[in-house]
Order: sequence, then C-alpha cells, then structure tokens
Amino acid sequence: MSNSTDVKGSTQEDFGWTLGVLVRNYQNASTAAMGGLPHGARGYQVLVAVVGGELPNQLALAQHLGIDRTVMTYLIDDFVQAGLVERQLSPVDRRARIVAATDEGKSALTDLQRRVAEIEDVVLAALEPAEREVFRTLLRRIACHTPDASENGLGACEAVERMLGSAGN
Repeated sequence: MSNSTDVKGSTQEDFGWTLGVLVRNYQNASTAAMGGLPHGARGYQVLVAVVGGELPNQLALAQHLGIDRTVMTYLIDDFVQAGLVERQLSPVDRRARIVAATDEGKSALTDLQRRVAEIEDVVLAALEPAEREVFRTLLRRIACHTPDASENGLGACEAVERMLGSAGN
C-alpha cells in the first residue's frame, strides 16, 4: 500500500544533510590550511574582514561575523599579539578604536587566500568553473538576505549595513 505522504528516501535529497556534508568537507580541508593562524577558520574570517577595512570597529566585526562581542575582544587580542592587526584611535571618535591590519597581517591573508582558493577548488570539484561562480554568488545572496536567530531578526550583512548607516549620522 502506498502512502500519499511518502518521504523522500535518500539523504542526498535532504538539504540539511547535503549542506552539512559540504560544510564538513570545507572545514576539514581548511583547518589544515590555516596552520598557525589564531582561531583557525574563524580567525581567517576575522582577518578577511579587517583587511577589507569596511568595518570600523570590533562591534561591527562581531555583528558581521556573528561572533559574540566579548569573544571578539579575545580574538582581536590574539591577533594583536600575533602581530596581524593593531588597534588604532578612530579619526572620527577619539573614544573608539578601529581594528587595522598590519603589513604582516595583509601578507598572511594573501597567502591564506591562495590556500583557501585551492581548497575551494577541491571541495567544489564536482562543479565547472562557471558553476562555482554561480554557486558562490547564490551563497552570498542567501547569507546576506536570510534573517538570523538574533532578536533583531537581521542577517549579518543587513545588521552591519544598518549599523554603518546609523554610525554616519
């Protein structure tokens, strides 16, 4: 007897399973590439954001990356100690500090980005190069437009955009 509410039988058709496999594959491959970088893959994301220079302070970094602001303080402390970033006085608010990459941090990121690109090519090997770009574009769109579980219901990108918009007022 066939049930009209049959469940798909393959885990390969399950979004959560496929996403989990992709994330695990990426994390496992990228962990080795991060070497001695403080905080591994999480640290890599922090360094990318700092070198990008679009986020003016630790709070903006924390919101953008979905990291608790108190944890971000410890992450930045470790990056300062490693010589990858430094805290500087904000030119617009002397009470605030901005996080800026050092030359050593920029150089480290360049090397890490090369290694990460190689890892991404391995993880996404089932896709043609043009498909990889489409996939990355779609992931960015999802990441920046999906509300998170925070009380304000904003995705990471929107939360930072709003904060930066209000900071300029």
